[in-house]
Amino acid sequence: MVYIKNDEEDVEFETTNDEDIEISEPELEELEGNTGDKLKQLRTKITRLEEEKKQIMEDGQRARADFLNARKRLEDERARDKVRFQMKHVEELLPLCDSFQMAMSNKETWEKADENWRNGVSGIYNQLMRIVDSYGVKAIDPAGEEFDPYRDEAIGTEVVEDEKMVDKVISVLQRGYEMKVGDSIEVIRHAKVTTGVLKN
Repeated sequence: MVYIKNDEEDVEFETTNDEDIEISEPELEELEGNTGDKLKQLRTKITRLEEEKKQIMEDGQRARADFLNARKRLEDERARDKVRFQMKHVEELLPLCDSFQMAMSNKETWEKADENWRNGVSGIYNQLMRIVDSYGVKAIDPAGEEFDPYRDEAIGTEVVEDEKMVDKVISVLQRGYEMKVGDSIEVIRHAKVTTGVLKN
C-alpha cells in the first residue's frame, strides 16, 4: 500500500505488488529532470525534422521551377528552329519568285507569248506565291518611299531634280521580302534599290 498524507485526510492506494512504494523528493526531482530532458530532446528533434521538411520542400520547388524553365527554354528553342527552317525554305524559293517576276515584267515579250502558256505560267506563279504567303511572307517594294537601311540595300544612285526625292527610293532592282514572326517583322532579304541624289 502507498500512503499519501493530505492535510484533511489520509488517502490510501493499492499497489500492484505486495511491497509498499515510497517516492522520495530527490527521486521525484530526478524523474522530473529526466522527463524534462526527454521533452527537450523531442522538441530539438521536432525542430530539426521541420527544418529538414522545409529544406526538402524548397528543394522540390526549386527542382520543379528548374524543370519548368528548362521545358520553356526547349519550347522556345523549338519555335526559333521552326522559324529559322521556314525562313531558310522561303530564301530557297526567292530566286524562283525573281525569275517569274522578271519573265512577267517584260510586257512586250509577255504579250507576244501564247495565251495558254501565259495562263499556265501565271497559275504556277500564283501557286508559288500562295506557298510564300502561307509563311507570313510579304514582298518589299519600297519605290517612292524614304530609304530605310534596315529594309533596303542601296546599290546605286540616280540624279533627281526634285529635292523631295533626295534619299528616297527611285527604283527597285530586286524586291525584298519580310516575314512576320510573332509580334515582330524579320527581313529575309533586303530590297536592292537606287536612291535619289541632287545634281552637282
